[in-house]
Amino acid sequence: MSTSVSTTQLNLRIISIVVFTCICYLSIGLPLAVLPGYIHYQLGYSTFVAGIVISLQYISTLISRPHAGRYTDIWGPKKVVSLGIVCCLLSGAFTLLAVVLQATPMLAIAALLAGRVFLGVGESFTATGATLWGIKTVGAIHTSRVISWNGVATYVAMAVGAPLGVTLNHYFGISGFATVVVLVAAIGLLFARTRQDVKVTAGARAPFHAVVRKIWPYGLGLAFGTVGFGVIATFITLYFAAHSWQGAAFTLSLFSVGFICVRLVLGNTITRFGGVPVSLACFIIESLGLLLIWLAPSAWMAGVGAFLTGSGFSLVFRL
Repeated sequence: MSTSVSTTQLNLRIISIVVFTCICYLSIGLPLAVLPGYIHYQLGYSTFVAGIVISLQYISTLISRPHAGRYTDIWGPKKVVSLGIVCCLLSGAFTLLAVVLQATPMLAIAALLAGRVFLGVGESFTATGATLWGIKTVGAIHTSRVISWNGVATYVAMAVGAPLGVTLNHYFGISGFATVVVLVAAIGLLFARTRQDVKVTAGARAPFHAVVRKIWPYGLGLAFGTVGFGVIATFITLYFAAHSWQGAAFTLSLFSVGFICVRLVLGNTITRFGGVPVSLACFIIESLGLLLIWLAPSAWMAGVGAFLTGSGFSLVFRL
């Protein structure tokens, strides 16, 4: 019983930190099913431009991620997480500005681009800071548990965010989800002030090229695995619209549900069988899911493909 209680307390302590990850990815999930269509149909830009706007967030994340780690070592995770949430708030504010500037599409798209940059930086700082914050809060021995809960928080937020964003867009336009992004981020900042910071002792920093030399095969594998998520997140709404299908947001949620279910049920398979064999099997599942989306004759079949893609990506993400 005491072990059960201590495990519950441990999980609650982790959840009290990864909630910031949840806030960040809710900010990412809310516009996923709405923003590409808004750019294409209301602002009048091509699907190529819509893809660039959505992808800019991920480019921003890629560029800012090394800086997030360095600043976490220098400032501590609490400050870095707070800065990340401020960036999420600014992404919502720039989306609201785009609505104001909608009569001038070029200015509106510029505001959206700025918002995507801030959202990418927010993802880097919040996710990196929250992970280290959680590890330092419960101890390095529970690192895998913190990472697992962080992944669950990420895709729960994405699963909720996509349909919620569509609902808010239906009633209020994109200003609806943008307002929620601002409000949730503001609440997150207030909550962060109540949490205790942890002390980080930075060790000797390895040269960047030395780190890349050691991890590039695994990073390349993860990059290939992420392509499926990127394609679904960026283009699934336009793909559904081209086929006159309904339920693109629900399909995004199915991706997240697949991710969460496999993470919760089969999370120990990497420990038992090793990362490479499990990842290879997951790549096959993810590829089958993407193939099913490509050949889908109906929306529900595309949804099954998204579920399989998320299921496969779940354990590749821990490669």
